Amino acid sequence: MTHLLQISGLTSFYGVSQALHGVDLSVERGEQIALIGRNGMGKTTLLKSIIGLLSDRRGEIRFSGASIQAANPEDIARRGLAYVPEGRGVFGSLSVVENLVMAARPGVNGSRQWTIDRVFEVFPRLHQRRMNGGHQLSGGEQQMLAIGRALMTNPDLVLLDEATEGLAPLIAQEIWNTLGIIRSEGIATIVVDKDFRSLSKVADRMVVMAKGEVVFNGTPQQMSDDPMVLEKHLGV
Repeated sequence: MTHLLQISGLTSFYGVSQALHGVDLSVERGEQIALIGRNGMGKTTLLKSIIGLLSDRRGEIRFSGASIQAANPEDIARRGLAYVPEGRGVFGSLSVVENLVMAARPGVNGSRQWTIDRVFEVFPRLHQRRMNGGHQLSGGEQQMLAIGRALMTNPDLVLLDEATEGLAPLIAQEIWNTLGIIRSEGIATIVVDKDFRSLSKVADRMVVMAKGEVVFNGTPQQMSDDPMVLEKHLGV
């Protein structure tokens, strides 16, 4: 069986500094992966390496059976991979509608499951603010917009960095609910967040990183059965 995403022996560098050390990871279609660990352990670096934003990377990255190791971010995105960066990357001078429309395109298989109406259905708050500029939105609204914009590409896999960082609990809950919707529609996700308890409720698999390596890869139940993992690598 071909994995949706297959990473083998991935090493990544910032100049002479090595950030990832032989990472192996696979993601199946529709699978939700929680990527957790302390700050500076390589989680964001892994996402940037997958999407092609970190050019000095070695090893093998395959997506839908084809190598994307040497591809640039634009080509990788066209293959069905979407990225919601930490900091959201919303265009402040564009309205909510314009931010969404600029990203709209059918999926690799021609699907148009996610339209602007569908995004507004999932995020009614964005519909209310649809003519507002990105700079006029709250942090939570910007995160909703960033996720909505990613979904407008009708992707097969979404990389979501710091899903709920800095958000009020009620807004964070909306994001977790949305991840449930995404999963139910067969879109795979890799989600980075510090709220491992909420992640464990929505994820199929928990992946823990430490010092640029994967140190745990298992189900939420397996993680809860091994409290030493949390104590050693998350300090809880």
